Amino acid sequence: MILENGLIRTMGAPVPTQRALAIAGDTIAGGVGVHEHALPSPDHVDLGGRTVVPGLTDSHVHFPTWALARTQIALDGCRSLDETIERIRTAPRRPGEMMRGYGWRTGDWTPAAEPTAAALDAVTAHTPAAMISKDYHSLWLNSAALALADGDLEVAGGVVERDERGEPTGVLREESAWRFKERYLRVSDDEYVEAMRAGVRLALSRGVTAVHDKDGWLGAPRLWQRLQEQGALGVRVWQSLPHDRIGALEETGIRSGIGDDFVRVGYLKVFMDGTLGSQTALMLDGTGVEITSADELADIVRRAARVGWPVAVHAIGDRANRNALDAFEQTADEWRPRGLRHRIEHAQCLAPDDVARFGQIGVAASVQLSHAPSDRDLAERFWAGRLAGAYAWRSLLDAGAVVANGSDAPIEELDPLAGIAAGVLRTADERPAWRLEQAVSVEEALLATCAAPAWLTRDEHRRGRLLPGYLADLVVLDRDPVTCPTEELREIRVVATMVGGRWRHNPPPWD
Repeated sequence: MILENGLIRTMGAPVPTQRALAIAGDTIAGGVGVHEHALPSPDHVDLGGRTVVPGLTDSHVHFPTWALARTQIALDGCRSLDETIERIRTAPRRPGEMMRGYGWRTGDWTPAAEPTAAALDAVTAHTPAAMISKDYHSLWLNSAALALADGDLEVAGGVVERDERGEPTGVLREESAWRFKERYLRVSDDEYVEAMRAGVRLALSRGVTAVHDKDGWLGAPRLWQRLQEQGALGVRVWQSLPHDRIGALEETGIRSGIGDDFVRVGYLKVFMDGTLGSQTALMLDGTGVEITSADELADIVRRAARVGWPVAVHAIGDRANRNALDAFEQTADEWRPRGLRHRIEHAQCLAPDDVARFGQIGVAASVQLSHAPSDRDLAERFWAGRLAGAYAWRSLLDAGAVVANGSDAPIEELDPLAGIAAGVLRTADERPAWRLEQAVSVEEALLATCAAPAWLTRDEHRRGRLLPGYLADLVVLDRDPVTCPTEELREIRVVATMVGGRWRHNPPPWD
């Protein structure tokens, strides 16, 4: 197959752009001039002046959770408690089933208000209802849902909000929320797979050809495997496992990377703290919730190194990030010789002195470019005085860190082009840019969404660029993101998506 009459951005040396691209099977054969000899009877695709870039990877997505959330009551964008309650009141219901929703955030509500079971009771009556916050670290229950737990909510690393009488208000945070979800919000594999089929189609329509899935605790590997067996996969998956599975890995000797070109299990996930939105991020001033200490993480990293597994560490607050960096630095002699590629997820608030340590230690920053404009109001409100190292994408790149970009969907929408625009513009609406000194270039944002994720999966010589011998994963765009006016970045549209040499979304010809 020959793609011609367009601009091919290879994102690699020695030729960063081409006029045409030759594809043989699932692999890129070369650029212009190669096909005359390599492919005597190729199919020719007229790009019509459009631009081709490497397939986009979402480096941090809770894919099954995101796909399922799309079937539930959407509460994101509600600007008040009253609006949120009204949306719940008018939502469709299924008799006998718990009402489920997601996306509320008190920081968006005016006037200021707190969610309570009583407020939910007014519109849900005796039907159990559970509403997950936008950051997925808090759970808002009505009285019927609270009754299901029968007081069994207290757990280390968890928070049960209580009123002046000591009674639960209806809000659970961190481990208390996770316990309730695991026990009372279970979803069948069939429900997940059905939602994920639709989710894969939507992801492909947005140029996503690979995901780093963080939903290992859901048993996601078997869900992806079912999709693969049904011929409905379409995207490449790098799957996490929770760190408490490390004992089984030690016993079996299974190494990181087991699987095939479409589904591989590759890294362990650890939580250091909570989130900004739930006010559980672990900060240097002593506030927040510590889920894993620096010493505990060091032990996990050592054990993981012995069985050949990289570790991905959720760290939001400046103390959580420092603790994670300390643990990686203390254990470097054990994991560096094995070539493990560890990562800190989010890295949202860093002490300025810690920014350079990512590059020095060799730990990647797996960030979400879209978080900066989305979180700006909350960050200004809760992290005033700490913003020098917050959402510091420019500083991390300048310090030599590997920076990979994701969405954290369903926290933000799974839309890498929107994330790229957010990283460059530092705004997602009509407001002026927020801390523009931390903006990245379009090329840097593309590399963070194409090449850096491939490096994290040890695929840097097979994916993430459009070079000979690389897998033919690519996206056709309606314009060139590098040269178009920056005000058009949010208008760029995906025309078609190819994975492994097959058109997975909107095959040509195009109007």
